[in-house]
Amino acid sequence: MKLRHFILSVAFLIPFIAHAQKDIKKECIPVAMFSATYSYQLPGADTKVLYGSNSTIGASFQYKTDKNWLWEASSNFIFGDSINASREDILGIILDNNGELITGDGIYGSYAMFQRGYNIQAKFGKLFNVCAPNPNSGFFVKGGLGYLLNRVRIEFSSTASPPSNLADDYLYGYDRMRGGFAYSGEIGYLFFSSSRMFNFSISLEFNQAHTKPMRKWDFNLMGPDLNTYTDRYYGIRFAIHIPTYKRMPDEFYYY
Repeated sequence: MKLRHFILSVAFLIPFIAHAQKDIKKECIPVAMFSATYSYQLPGADTKVLYGSNSTIGASFQYKTDKNWLWEASSNFIFGDSINASREDILGIILDNNGELITGDGIYGSYAMFQRGYNIQAKFGKLFNVCAPNPNSGFFVKGGLGYLLNRVRIEFSSTASPPSNLADDYLYGYDRMRGGFAYSGEIGYLFFSSSRMFNFSISLEFNQAHTKPMRKWDFNLMGPDLNTYTDRYYGIRFAIHIPTYKRMPDEFYYY
């Protein structure tokens, strides 16, 4: 009985093993892959009024078909320390006549402002087998749809307590959080090592979102911000890919 179960199990697995062990050096094969990504971005449109350059780190799952069509789901964390808007633009209502912020301890406080956000995308594209070491590498184009959000993060030094105007939920009235529907375009090069040891891609990206303020109250406006914005980013993206296909066994010849 055990032998029968073993034979049936092997018979069931053979098609999957045979499919997984196609030779990447000679054939265009389907590949599922997990990826770690980094990108450096420059702002455009309404984004550059508030923010400077930023970076993203993220993760994605991607599937390449045996016809070199690409499907991807990605999530990226946006971070940066370049704020183009002045502190008067962001905190003006609570600054003193010298443009300084007085902490909850009654002294001038040390603080910093950063950009934070995220970008979630579902992408679809095509790989073109040009200038490539095997049929699974080459130049690619992708387009995507998703959601983008960004905001200003205000941090105080560890020795200072925030003023009451920026304590707890009051801080949300200054962080300029906005989010909305996003779309993206990407063109780059995907490299799959024939030995499976090193797989990467590098690309140029364009991301744009039509956003609206997410907070009900803006203290600098003394009311809600009813404007809509166009948040835009131009970037270069680098990714390391971990494919799940099985490598073909090496060939040996005996004489």
